[in-house]
Amino acid sequence: MAGGIQGGDQSVSLDLLKLKMANFAKERDWDQFHSPRNLLLALVGEVGELSEIFQWKGEVPKGLPDWKEEEKVHLGEELSDVLLYLVRLSDICGIDLGKAALRKVELNAIKYPASNTKNGIAESG
Repeated sequence: MAGGIQGGDQSVSLDLLKLKMANFAKERDWDQFHSPRNLLLALVGEVGELSEIFQWKGEVPKGLPDWKEEEKVHLGEELSDVLLYLVRLSDICGIDLGKAALRKVELNAIKYPASNTKNGIAESG
């Protein structure tokens, strides 16, 4: 993977991304800048860039069938920026993001049981 861009159909784990981001920062001596605050602010900036892509499009159907390929590539890049900063932030904070996310899904299942939803919207008790 060194020196090139890797593609393909392989599954990518959060642990692999965490390792890649840690190595990327270390190779550039950027660890000194990767405080939780700085990473959070960078993440917020990337979420803003992601938002700009959708800002004036209104509602769009799943799969983005009317989007040009270059728009989808750009979207993928911005989604990746958000993911990578989130993975790096969780690593710096000592949070296992995969475990935390699975726990949150379980908590949401308890908070919003399928039996209490109507048309996919939680009913108030």
